[in-house]
Amino acid sequence: MPAPVRADRALVAADAAYTYADSAPDGRLLLGTLLVRKGHLTVLDLERALVEKERTGRPIGEVLVSLGLITTRVLAEALAEQHGLDYLDLSTTVIDPEAALLLPESAARRYLALPVRKADGAVLVAVADPTNILAHDDLRFALGSDTRIVVADRDQLEDAIASVSRNQLEVVETFSGTLRSPDDVDDIQDTTAESSPAIKLVNEAISKALAHRASDIHFEPQADRLVVRVRVDGVTRELTSIPSSLQPAVIARLKVMGGLDIAQRRAPQDGRVAIRVGGQPMDLRIAVLPTVYGEQAVLRILHRSFKGPLTMAELGMSTETADVIRAALEKPYGAIVACGPTGSGKTTTLYAALDLLNDPGRVLVTIEDPVEYQMPGVSQIEIDPLAGLTFARGLRTILRSDPDIILVGEIRDEETARIAMQAATTGHLVLTTLHANSASSSIVRLKDMGVDPGLLAPSLNCIVAQRLARRLCLKCRQPYQPTDGERRHFGLERHPELDLYEAVGCDECLYTGFQGRVALYEALLVEGKIRRLIDGSSEEIFAAAVEQGMTTLRDSGVALCAAGITSLDEVRRVTGDRVG
Repeated sequence: MPAPVRADRALVAADAAYTYADSAPDGRLLLGTLLVRKGHLTVLDLERALVEKERTGRPIGEVLVSLGLITTRVLAEALAEQHGLDYLDLSTTVIDPEAALLLPESAARRYLALPVRKADGAVLVAVADPTNILAHDDLRFALGSDTRIVVADRDQLEDAIASVSRNQLEVVETFSGTLRSPDDVDDIQDTTAESSPAIKLVNEAISKALAHRASDIHFEPQADRLVVRVRVDGVTRELTSIPSSLQPAVIARLKVMGGLDIAQRRAPQDGRVAIRVGGQPMDLRIAVLPTVYGEQAVLRILHRSFKGPLTMAELGMSTETADVIRAALEKPYGAIVACGPTGSGKTTTLYAALDLLNDPGRVLVTIEDPVEYQMPGVSQIEIDPLAGLTFARGLRTILRSDPDIILVGEIRDEETARIAMQAATTGHLVLTTLHANSASSSIVRLKDMGVDPGLLAPSLNCIVAQRLARRLCLKCRQPYQPTDGERRHFGLERHPELDLYEAVGCDECLYTGFQGRVALYEALLVEGKIRRLIDGSSEEIFAAAVEQGMTTLRDSGVALCAAGITSLDEVRRVTGDRVG
């Protein structure tokens, strides 16, 4: 076929609605024709795209982008020219937050449209598809005013909607923890908690914290201001500060969100709230405590987008540690205790173990405060002290329901500890957590709680101690030469070839030198000499465990340093180990 004929066929077939012309009845050039004439496509490219369009039924522009023949920006500029509209580069445009909030997030995502600003009595709206006339009518109705449509790059538009929606914090459900006086609530709420500045400040603080990958947000009152700090990768840093004049309003807003008594300012309170930020569901645990400068509030962020428990390998566990835990899990009864400070990943480790045990042939029950992960096939119970459902009371009832495996969220008192250990000696496999510094000291901690050593010896299978160390940023880490003292202390003199690294800091890691965290483990298998030393001191148990071949927290950290994952300084920080 001669080239001119083939070119004509390609140009006039660019849109199935118009077969014998290269422009629409209203005089607009067809999209394919426009792109070829502007040099963005060759005739052969267009022919290839038309074949794909006919096969899939998708719009020609979408096909061209999916085939990599044009970019989303080129498509947006061509659509704007085709329809006589302006193209708006969102990467260099300042979006008016008040205008953006005129359209709910769900509508913005559905129509792929974003109000950018108000101008001349109309709202300037950026859209990705100017051909959707029905959507334009819906937008006019939703915004309640005239609109002026401009075309934007689809990718830029999706990013802008996500960025704006991060500041749209939606309270989904409040879990009330304290009864409140309606009169007090209405009075305070009208003047402070629901005031626009309070809502905006709280939403911005939460949004910024999420952007920093924070796990906790601290609102700490000082003499002249309310300091907002966030905990990122286990280390706190100041995020912003709020004038002291707005402190009562901000704390009241947090209390309202958590279902707390906002008239009570002299007693500690705990609450919870389910929120949605940027379309992502999450829970906030809110703790309020009176201080000399007013009330302090701490928010713990729990993400609900759980895609399943991590495996032992994904947790960063060494083969030796994983083997010890698996050996303990293979036993039909006994207790496996994960210990460490708050936020060290104990529950995550236990859920990885629970996933290994989860099969239809067993009955698995958990009792937690709160239920942090939802796992199919497991009956999960959340404690409610106000309703009388405590760990001890719930555990006693669970034992009467014929379970095979029980996960107890935390051992907090003597009664819970004793019931859990008794369950471990009567045919149940018990997984639980405990606040203790090390595997050996957790045995002493249980004895201090009042658990008889004669009960501990036959009930304990394994104790896992863990810490979370920060991962080095791979973009900016740099080689590090340890001192002779460090080499001797950490046993590195035998491995001079190891490549160690230290933290530096860059824009990728927010100039901290670290990004993400990894776990350090020590797993103590309670058997043989260890079982006979249950009534001994923590030092005696630790020495016997090392003699038995236990990998200590320090050993685990040094192995991670040798792999270039973390630094010696970070291992010292999380373990408290100091070079003598």
